[in-house]
Amino acid sequence: MNNRQKQIGFSQRIRLEWLQYTANLVLAGNDNGAVKSSLQELLKDKVSVGGKAVRGTKEKVIAILMKIWLNVPGELEAVCDGGLELLKSLPRKDQIAVHWGMAMAAYPFWAAVAANTGRLLRLQGTAAAAHVQRRVREQYGERETVSRAARRVIRSFVDWGVLSGTKEKGIYSQGRTYSIDDPRLISWLIEASLYARSNGSAAIKDLLDSTSLFPFRLMHVPAEHLVSMSPRLDLLRHGLDDNLVMLRDTGRVSNRGY
Repeated sequence: MNNRQKQIGFSQRIRLEWLQYTANLVLAGNDNGAVKSSLQELLKDKVSVGGKAVRGTKEKVIAILMKIWLNVPGELEAVCDGGLELLKSLPRKDQIAVHWGMAMAAYPFWAAVAANTGRLLRLQGTAAAAHVQRRVREQYGERETVSRAARRVIRSFVDWGVLSGTKEKGIYSQGRTYSIDDPRLISWLIEASLYARSNGSAAIKDLLDSTSLFPFRLMHVPAEHLVSMSPRLDLLRHGLDDNLVMLRDTGRVSNRGY
């Protein structure tokens, strides 16, 4: 794990509409101060109501939202810009995949919780929160902060509608799923997924079928075609059916205008 992969960071429930609102603010050309002010207004009666902590839940939520769509680490600027471009052209039904991908890239912890949740769903049709938390603690350490953050990510999955509660408390089933057949979006999701991985590379089959993307069914597109759509992806051939996709070291590629 590098430093980003070791961090938890994603410690609050984040609603999909909040991410959409944040991205729209950025697309409208708002600067850091304006985005933060607008988010404080949006969230004033939704989180931290009556709270007096110096850095309460609302501030933490805002920090997460802004790290995903505005204050991204330098290495993620280009993939963030690509995600914002996609949001301008994709139909509404596909936009959830862009927010999911950017959450994974900015917060690999989100990807870790998703991967363990998706693995359990694939194996047994349900996912127990306690089992997901235990597996995430094996990766991030036996700390209560890890369990607490994992619970909030799972609750975010429920808020987004991709997990559904069952009659048994703490047991979840698959929620809505989305078929993704736009090669531009698939290529971008592959890139975002690689930023969540410590080595920045994986077999194309593993990426397209990754349990970290459990709400999505990605159309299988030839690796050559996916790689051709991004200057930041490279392809290493291992055999007829074992193509390795990796992040190309291109430095900071960004055309940010805000």
